[in-house]
Amino acid sequence: MVLQQVTLESKNKLGSLPGYVTAGDHKTGVIVIQEWWGVNEQIKNLAETWYGDKFVALVPDLYRGKVATDHEEAGHYFNDLDWPGAVQDIQAAVDYLKSKGVEKIGVTGFCMGGALTIAASVLVTGLSAAAPFYGIPSLELADPAKAKTPLQCHFGTKDDLKGFSDPEAQDKLEKLLKENNITYEFYRYDGADHAFVNELNTAKYNAEYTKQAHGRTVEFFQKYLN
Repeated sequence: MVLQQVTLESKNKLGSLPGYVTAGDHKTGVIVIQEWWGVNEQIKNLAETWYGDKFVALVPDLYRGKVATDHEEAGHYFNDLDWPGAVQDIQAAVDYLKSKGVEKIGVTGFCMGGALTIAASVLVTGLSAAAPFYGIPSLELADPAKAKTPLQCHFGTKDDLKGFSDPEAQDKLEKLLKENNITYEFYRYDGADHAFVNELNTAKYNAEYTKQAHGRTVEFFQKYLN
């Protein structure tokens, strides 16, 4: 299966952006949101292998062609990101899939993309499920208590990104979801670091947990998209 490059028409002030989509005539779709690195081969491969056989998978390129090769460069791209604009880009991805006959759509994302996944559940119209990995948006961007879709959350117990995905932030997020009667599942992977499903990050990658998380998200999306 090969990802095809398409153009997504966004209301972001930066204009349109590239997207990478799998072939197929599925009536359900999953939008996959990048880490802070950008749309590299790892995130494209994940979209294909995790979701391409059961859903139409679409990866919107929020950096519009830029891909970081080291932490310093990734940090610059992350810090320069217009988060509300990125939410508009995710809306553009939903609109694209709807225009192609996809009827129900989920979203998932990792790190930066995880935070944007939660934000999309709050702010984007046309979504039916959201599965964030180790990322939580600022309350200024999106309040998780106002999520409009079921959430399936994935975090590592050894994640040390304070206020973004560490255990204290995880607890605050789950408390918000519970107190506001959001439909959710919350998975904490014992001993896992941040970015534990990224095989390029060999120091943190956990193959067993990645397999578990993959299976859980597929079941979750099948439940809420079918």
